[in-house]
Amino acid sequence: MHPLVFDTVEVPVAERPAAWVETMALAQVTQRVKFLETARFSARMEIMPLGVGQLSTLSYASLIAQRTPRLVRQSDPEMYHVAVATDGEIGIEQNRQSSLLCRGDMGFFDSSRPFDTQAGETPGQALLFQFPKSLLRLPHQRFTALCGLSRPWTQGVGRLFGQFLVELSQQYPHCTPQQAARLGATAVDLLTAVLAQEDDAPRDGDGESQQHGTFLKMSAFVTEHLADPDLGPEALAGAHHVSLRYLHRVFQDNGTTPRTFIREQRLDRCRRDLADPALRHLTIHAIATRWGYPQPDAFARAFRAATGMSASEYRALHAAPPAQGS
Repeated sequence: MHPLVFDTVEVPVAERPAAWVETMALAQVTQRVKFLETARFSARMEIMPLGVGQLSTLSYASLIAQRTPRLVRQSDPEMYHVAVATDGEIGIEQNRQSSLLCRGDMGFFDSSRPFDTQAGETPGQALLFQFPKSLLRLPHQRFTALCGLSRPWTQGVGRLFGQFLVELSQQYPHCTPQQAARLGATAVDLLTAVLAQEDDAPRDGDGESQQHGTFLKMSAFVTEHLADPDLGPEALAGAHHVSLRYLHRVFQDNGTTPRTFIREQRLDRCRRDLADPALRHLTIHAIATRWGYPQPDAFARAFRAATGMSASEYRALHAAPPAQGS
């Protein structure tokens, strides 16, 4: 597979701003562009589809890109973005939080809220990983709390995530569509580990820290036992030797309920498998069963309520396009 490439070096200087505006209008997450110095403006972008997600390499200078409230209202694909800075400097702002990303930093964005990015005379370079919010297997406030902030990707789990994106961008031409989809899912898993590490940071108050640790253990238990159709609040409380009342308080403090969390995790896994070209040989019922939905009717109702479409319609929507020239 070859990435889609746009490079202003191939366009006359006077036409570069208009060409870039035209290119940005075709993006999944549309943004308004302002040019700081037209004569100095330069940009390059490579787009690499990863099944339901996408990885892009970006390099641009003398540019402000804004996702305005009007653009959010017009179209929202409900995507999360992680920018992994590889060179230069890129300013970011969202949710009244702002940061300057330098080499070794990563920043976070939510397509459902306005945000700004900016690069000056020195080109900022970054890898941009975009994926549907539905694939995140953690409470979503864990991600949105970081929007507009930066974190290092040069150590620990962050380094594994950042280096994985760097290697993926380099090896992408050697991947098949099926492999790219699987690697996209791996990137989401690594990012989940990064966010969980963020959660592991020390908190004030022994009671709060202990309760937060309990939530992490419970959410990991849910992930490991999604295939069990009997997994529910009672089983979860019993496995951790806590009362149902305490169980609900732990999940409430993390913005959800036990049943909601279990249901979201199951449906997220089902969506990911239905969109995976490598799993086309599995029936919808087989995928539903492997994630704790042995009853077709119950799965059909839950899936339609969550996505607004049937599982077969969702699978057809995410089917890989036929190869050109075949």
